Amino acid sequence: MDREPDFLRRLREELSDLRIWTDRALVLGFAALAGLAVVALTLLADGAMDWFLAERTQRPWLALLWTPALTAAIVWATRRWCPGAGGSGVPQVCAALDPRVAPDQRARFVSLRLSCAKILVVSGGLLAGLSTGRQGPSVQVAAGVMFAARRWLAPRSGVNERDLLVAGGAVGLAAAFNTPLGGIVFAIEELSRRIEQRSSGLMLAAIVVGGLVAVSAFGNFSYFGRVHVDLLDWWNLLLPGTLVALGCGLAGGLLARLSIAGATGLPDRFSDWRRRYPVRFAAGCGFVVALIGLISQGAAVGGGHHHTRELLAAASAQDHAILTYTGLKFVASWLSAWSGAPGGIFGPALSIGASWGADVAAITGSPHLPALIALGMAGFLAAITQTPITAMIIVMEMTDGHAMVLSLIGCALLASLISRMVSRPLYATLCELLVRELHGRAPPGAPAVPR
Repeated sequence: MDREPDFLRRLREELSDLRIWTDRALVLGFAALAGLAVVALTLLADGAMDWFLAERTQRPWLALLWTPALTAAIVWATRRWCPGAGGSGVPQVCAALDPRVAPDQRARFVSLRLSCAKILVVSGGLLAGLSTGRQGPSVQVAAGVMFAARRWLAPRSGVNERDLLVAGGAVGLAAAFNTPLGGIVFAIEELSRRIEQRSSGLMLAAIVVGGLVAVSAFGNFSYFGRVHVDLLDWWNLLLPGTLVALGCGLAGGLLARLSIAGATGLPDRFSDWRRRYPVRFAAGCGFVVALIGLISQGAAVGGGHHHTRELLAAASAQDHAILTYTGLKFVASWLSAWSGAPGGIFGPALSIGASWGADVAAITGSPHLPALIALGMAGFLAAITQTPITAMIIVMEMTDGHAMVLSLIGCALLASLISRMVSRPLYATLCELLVRELHGRAPPGAPAVPR
C-alpha cells in the first residue's frame, strides 16, 4: 500500500532541478506568445473587416470587383507559397496530432512560418469581404507558436510535441473567444480526447496563460456580445427550442456535408472547373459572395458578429426578416469555404445559429428571443463541428448566469445527433484527407489546398 506523500521530500525534489522549472517557464512563456499571436490575428482581421465595411458603405459596387480579385489572389498565393496555411486550421492541427504523421512531417501542418502566413491570408480573406471567421485559424496559429517550443525543452521535461500542439490549439480557441473553459474542453473533445496525467497541470496552466493574454489586450469581452437571459418559462420554450435544435442539426449537417464534398471533390462540372482552374473558380465564388453582400447590405459577410449583436440588442424578433439572413449567410459561408480561401467556420456558424434562433422566435411569436438566439448559436456550432460539449461551453461562457445550462446541453446534443445522420464529422474527415494526401493516397480529384 502506498504511503502518504512526504511533503518535505517532494519539495526538495521539486527544487533540486532548476531545469524542470526552466522548462515550465518556457512552456508558459510560449503560451503567452501564442496568446499574443491570436491578439495580432484578431486586430488585423477585425481591422480588415472594418475597412471593407467602410469602403462598401461608400462604394457598394466596388465589392463586385474587389472581392473576386482579392479572393483569387489569396488562393493563388496560398497554393504557391504556403499550402499548409489553407483551410480553417483545425484539421491541420488534428493532422499534426495523427499518429500516422511522422514527427519530422508535422511542420507541414503547424509551424511559426505557417502561423505568420495564416494571419496574413485569413485577414486578407476578410479584407476581401468573404464570409469567414478567425477562430478556427487561431487554433492553427497558436499551435504553431507552441510547437516551436519543442526545440528549447529538455528531453526529460515530460512535455512532448503532442502536448504542445494540444495546448496551443486550446490556447487559440480560448483566446479567440475569451472562453478559457471552452478551450480546455475543445482540447479534450476534438484535439486530444485525452490528456497525459504527468503534464496535464502544466498544459492547463498554459491554456489559462494564453487566454489571459487576450483578456489583458481586449478586456473581459464577448466577440458576439453578451446574452442576457431573464427568467424562463420552460414549458413555452420547449416547442421553439426543439425547432431550433432540429433546424440547426439539419442545416449544420448540410453545411458540413457540403464542405466535405468541396474538399474531396465530386464528379460534377463545378468540381471539375475547380480542379482545373482553382484561381478562376475562387474569383467566381468571390463574385457571388459580393452579390450576397450587396443584397444583405454587408450583413452576410465577415464573421457575422455585427449582425448577431444587433439581434441581441433587439427588443423582439418582429422586425427580423425571417430566413433571409440565415439563408444568405449559409450560402455565403459555403461559397467562401469552397473558394479555397483560408478561413474559419466557427464565427459564421454562431451567426447562422443566432439568426435561426431569431427566425424561430419570429415564427412562433416566442418572447424568449435572447434564449432562442443562445440555443441557436450552441446548436449550429455543435451541428457543424459535432463537438456538442465545446459548443455548449463556448455559448455558456457568453451567457450571463447559468439559467440556460441544461437547455444549452440538450440543444447541442440533439443538434449534433441529427447532424451525424446527415454528415460525417467535418474536422475528422478533413484531417483524414490531409493525412492521405501526405502519404500519396488522396482520393482522385481532391484539391491541392487543404480545407
